Amino acid sequence: MKKNIRRILFPVILLSIVLAGCKKNVGTPEDNAIVEENEEEKEEQEQGFVFGYSSIDLENPYYDTLRMSLENTLGEESYRLITKDAAFDTKTQSTQLRELVEEGVKVIFLCPVDRESVTPDLKMLQEAGVRVINLDTQVKEHALTAAYIGSDNRNAGFICGEDLKKRCPDGGKILILECPSMNSINDRITGFEEAIANGGFEVLNRADVHGEKEEAKEAMREFLKTYPEIDAVMCGNDRVALGVLEAIKESGREQIRVYGVDGSPDIKREIAKPDSPMTATGAQSPIRIGKEAAEIGLAILEGEEFETTVYEETFLIDKGNVKMYGTDGWQ
Repeated sequence: MKKNIRRILFPVILLSIVLAGCKKNVGTPEDNAIVEENEEEKEEQEQGFVFGYSSIDLENPYYDTLRMSLENTLGEESYRLITKDAAFDTKTQSTQLRELVEEGVKVIFLCPVDRESVTPDLKMLQEAGVRVINLDTQVKEHALTAAYIGSDNRNAGFICGEDLKKRCPDGGKILILECPSMNSINDRITGFEEAIANGGFEVLNRADVHGEKEEAKEAMREFLKTYPEIDAVMCGNDRVALGVLEAIKESGREQIRVYGVDGSPDIKREIAKPDSPMTATGAQSPIRIGKEAAEIGLAILEGEEFETTVYEETFLIDKGNVKMYGTDGWQ
């Protein structure tokens, strides 16, 4: 009887040992390293390659629209974008660029707060093996970047100056609100001054308002007190123009012509008003710039050839054509 029991139990025990061997990868994570590694690889593939975007100031609709354009274009290829907002502070941007390196980003879209102060950070990124695609304001040491994509800013200012000359053929008294630390604005002001040269215009004064609306508003308030005759104001961007407009409307001197650069929805709505001092803007397209930049980023990732310098077209929007471009969004 015992012999028969042993005959029955032996196959059962043998089968249990075999099954236990088949379950070798079931149990603690330590027992399943191969499975976990495959799961991690799968998760990385699902998340996609990560790009970084270091912005000057996301409260400016231009840079936020640029962000959305980058995200939309990269999203079509299942890639992700980590965004950092420097809020117009060079130290914050420097810290955030290091954070992007720590997060494993290998390609960064950079809108520098200051074209010169960012140089040590560019060297750090180069040493870390991170490729930089420079957007909007071109850095001083552009050899440290893989590519530059921006608007034809010189033309944006030039066409504003040309328009002013047509409207004031005998010249006039003007103000310039600029930002020397931003190369893009410098190019716009240079283009504007080239256009009005020898046109009988007198520059009454100029102010560095850092591209900000509230600073522009305060500067314009002071200029309105100082100068009883002002024919036009050239603004480095549309945010500055909005501040200038508020100061002008408060003063009641709405015969002053105001020019900006960007083509933002807020400014286009002002241009569309028949009685608004907002005369025209040298328009650009952050949507096109973001798309072009993302495509270059993907080319870098794939090891393909790409354009190292791209200037997107700029054009004048005034009361005569603003309806064609619309006032609800960017062109």
